[in-house]
Amino acid sequence: MRLTECETFVVGNPPPGFGGRYFIFVKLATACGIIGYGEIYAASFSPHLTAKLAEDVFARYLLDSDPHEIERFVRRAYSSGFTQRPDPTVSGVISGLEIAMMDILGKAHNIPCYGLIGGRVHDRLRCYTYLYPAADETAADFYNDPDASARRAAEKKAEGFTALKFDPAGAYTSFDGHMPAGADIERSRAFCHKIREAVGTECDLLFGTHGQFTAAGAIRLAQAIAPYDPLWFEEPVPPDSPAEMAKVARATPIAIATGERLCMAAEFSAILDHGAAAILQPDLGRAGGIREGAKIAAMAAVKQVQIAPHLYCGPIVAAANIQLATAIPNFLILEMIDNMTGFHAELLDNPIQIEDGYVVIPTEPGLGVALKEDVARAHPYKGDKLHLEMDAMPYDNAHSGEFAGG
Repeated sequence: MRLTECETFVVGNPPPGFGGRYFIFVKLATACGIIGYGEIYAASFSPHLTAKLAEDVFARYLLDSDPHEIERFVRRAYSSGFTQRPDPTVSGVISGLEIAMMDILGKAHNIPCYGLIGGRVHDRLRCYTYLYPAADETAADFYNDPDASARRAAEKKAEGFTALKFDPAGAYTSFDGHMPAGADIERSRAFCHKIREAVGTECDLLFGTHGQFTAAGAIRLAQAIAPYDPLWFEEPVPPDSPAEMAKVARATPIAIATGERLCMAAEFSAILDHGAAAILQPDLGRAGGIREGAKIAAMAAVKQVQIAPHLYCGPIVAAANIQLATAIPNFLILEMIDNMTGFHAELLDNPIQIEDGYVVIPTEPGLGVALKEDVARAHPYKGDKLHLEMDAMPYDNAHSGEFAGG
């Protein structure tokens, strides 16, 4: 069995656009006709350029190779150009190609991908969703209105979700971290109060930020929301400061969660070495793929740290996250994009199923899903914006709270 073809798809995500402006999918084929799909979660450059980078990496390291040789591929690509250090774009490309290779191997051996990394541990997977605005709600208004989020939280609880994420701490910029304004703290407290009131103790509150704060600022905010017992305080400081994040972890009883912007096992190892988080959130479209995710989970397990795979992209990464979560003993919870309906479901031949707040684990070989290529081709991304964009100006207390999505 050898790899012979690589094709990429840059797919525009139509309104409401939950999961980002576009998705980058990879299709690999073998000489014997087995197809595998992957997804790249890299956002620093044009997605069309990133797709070309994936094709370049395939031509250099995978063409005519055996898809079983994943470790050989990862090490060669990781070292490309005399680097040997985590790079978000290279890691994203590695991730997409690796996921597609794992999909091929599962199909070749007639087992789900989780069977390739230790086998099934869980019978179902608890999941959560971010609180998103409805079609008739303006994002800028919704994301700054605690009553609106409380109403949505009650609706999601009724659908079966037992954990809900929200991030009311204000705008984030390229110049973070900053100190939260008093208005940011009060708004965050109001969100926690209203949502806890709406869902009681039957739902966990997942308090998100975007690496916005200095350690001192994050500690102030954590003290304000701690009485509402959130399950976690997410990415309280920028991702390049594990020592500063550890200061926050030591100063609050709220578990620190982080990892959506981290790449490869090396960066997650630094978090563990510093004791900076109790929950790691690898996004398998960026962190290195399924096998790298298993390495991260194994390192974390030794430290009694749990895994909550991150998702803010398309359904192939969601499927990969499910495969990893099924096989690891320290799995905590999965992020889903609402109920994985809408465009995420339209892109798959076998959409992800969620029942009463739990993901139904697939039993089909490989990822358990396949990309509907006709749907992907019918929605090309033609914009020039990146997947997510930060405010280009420094934080301004006078405009705190004007967060309207990435």
